[in-house]
Amino acid sequence: MKKIFASLLRQVVFWMCFFLLSRTFFLLYNIKLIRAEGIGFVEAIASYWHAIPLDFATTCYLIIFPFILLIIQSFYKASWLNTVNKVYTFTAIILFSLLTTAELGIYPEWKTKLPFKALMYLENPTEVYNSASTFLFIILIIVFIVQTMIGWLAYKRFFYVKIDKAPKKFFYTLLFIIISFPIILLGGRGGWQQIPINQSESYYSNHQVLNLASVNSAFNFSISIIENYKNFEANPYSFYDINLARQEVKKLYETPKDTTIKILTTDRPNVVLIILESWSADLIESLGGKPGITPEFHKLEEKGILFTNLYATGPRSEQAMGSIFAGFPAHPISSVTVQPEKFAKLNTITKTLISQGYHTSFYFGGQLRYGNIKGFILYNGFKKIIEHNDFGKDVIRGKLGVHDEFVLSRQLSDLNNEKEPFFSSLFTLSTHSPYDQPMKNVLTWGENENNYINSAYYTDRCLGEYFAEAQKQPWYKNTLFIIVADHSHNSYKNWSFTTPAYHKIPMLFYGDVIKEPYRGTKIKRLSNQSDLAATLLNQLNLDSSPFAWSRNLLNPYAPEFAYYSFEEGLGWIRPEGHFVYEARVNHFSEDSLPEASKNSIKKEGKSFLQVLFQEYMDL
Repeated sequence: MKKIFASLLRQVVFWMCFFLLSRTFFLLYNIKLIRAEGIGFVEAIASYWHAIPLDFATTCYLIIFPFILLIIQSFYKASWLNTVNKVYTFTAIILFSLLTTAELGIYPEWKTKLPFKALMYLENPTEVYNSASTFLFIILIIVFIVQTMIGWLAYKRFFYVKIDKAPKKFFYTLLFIIISFPIILLGGRGGWQQIPINQSESYYSNHQVLNLASVNSAFNFSISIIENYKNFEANPYSFYDINLARQEVKKLYETPKDTTIKILTTDRPNVVLIILESWSADLIESLGGKPGITPEFHKLEEKGILFTNLYATGPRSEQAMGSIFAGFPAHPISSVTVQPEKFAKLNTITKTLISQGYHTSFYFGGQLRYGNIKGFILYNGFKKIIEHNDFGKDVIRGKLGVHDEFVLSRQLSDLNNEKEPFFSSLFTLSTHSPYDQPMKNVLTWGENENNYINSAYYTDRCLGEYFAEAQKQPWYKNTLFIIVADHSHNSYKNWSFTTPAYHKIPMLFYGDVIKEPYRGTKIKRLSNQSDLAATLLNQLNLDSSPFAWSRNLLNPYAPEFAYYSFEEGLGWIRPEGHFVYEARVNHFSEDSLPEASKNSIKKEGKSFLQVLFQEYMDL
């Protein structure tokens, strides 16, 4: 039985070492780039440490088959089972070496790990060969052979354990399963925590080459396959000829006059973006909610600009990050933020502001591994990232992480030492289930959503305290605060998930940098959170043209519509009415459009989704 345990343990050690070997090849191959970016030895070598959790998770997946073989071998002796184990390992070594070698070839051009999309190029291997120099191609072949041979010879010499005797003792086999199976299960998941492990776990640097060195290639490629297998062959929302659909979307965004209402006293304010977790419009009195849930937000409205007809483009937080920062609306099936090879091609507010000398930071009380948010924000240049492990023991934590009052307080304290101008984002947490905020429930109504509205009351109270303290800081008078929800949530009104009212969210511009005549105003234009990018950049006199999906909401001539997505469907809202289309069953579950414009509005909404998803696929 000792050999059974030893075989599995050596499999684990082998794969961890083999991943280390491939990472070394990657760093050495890109040594010139690393030096050109001014990366020091300590920061580069840290990639080995940050890679461990994802490497171990990948190892746990790779040893599932050997684990099953070992269970069989604990009862049944057969030499061919040893051969099967060796063939499996050799095949896995070859495939992993091929994957990592291909990444060496594409990185200088693509600046990313190998995505599922790259498989389409294998249809034309001659073109792949011709696109690389002969010298480079030979070098890559050598790397592949060397890595494969080192891996295989090392496995046979130091790690392979031949099982030549079946113990045939049920107790020992049961013990082997009881000990090994939970470790494999938890290891593959990344631990006990609520959010399973993903690529963000290995991101640690503002240098993308180091993050990609840390991310396990097999894990990343698997995620890319999972996120693309449903839609790789063809756009699942191909309703019309693509050129006609693009013309429809182009017409939709036509703006008669390129102008903007200037609401700020300066074009270089500090910008503080507060992203509210799961805040529905029903929490806001001015947006149709019951009074008393968010009284502090109501006070802020008096000196701010409230967007009263704004909708989240998707129902998940990671989708909101792409929508808010990149002006790229969410879409069904997947999210751009979970695929580094795609989000690397998007323009973002963060990159634009960094180019203007802004200093950046991001605060969150939980784990940014969710939806690969950390990978997304790190790639886009946030220099300082504070999350749950960066808070001391003196703060109150819930199941998901540090509660809002402590995160808000930490940001305030840090901004006093930040160089101006700065762009600082904060993502709240406490309005996410299980709603274990450190405050007794105040509101006694709300029935099934009583805990939710009380969590919003808590976060609102924290916002009131935050702004009371912020007003005392020297940087306050030159700061624009933007408060916007990531997505909505079921409320005490219990809207259907697909109906427009469910997806309506708040957005507020606030601060002393807003000119007096505009304080307390409300913008009623139909809009999306993805319009934040163009709206903000136009206020800063910066070019917003790279954000093609984003509208300037302070341009009185901007087109008026709102879009939202859900799993395999969309909602489309125009001043004349709206429709909700469930593409999976080809059914309009809601339709309030007038007969005269019904067909044309349905065509523009479906064209919007088709072109958006096509652009996502083409990234």
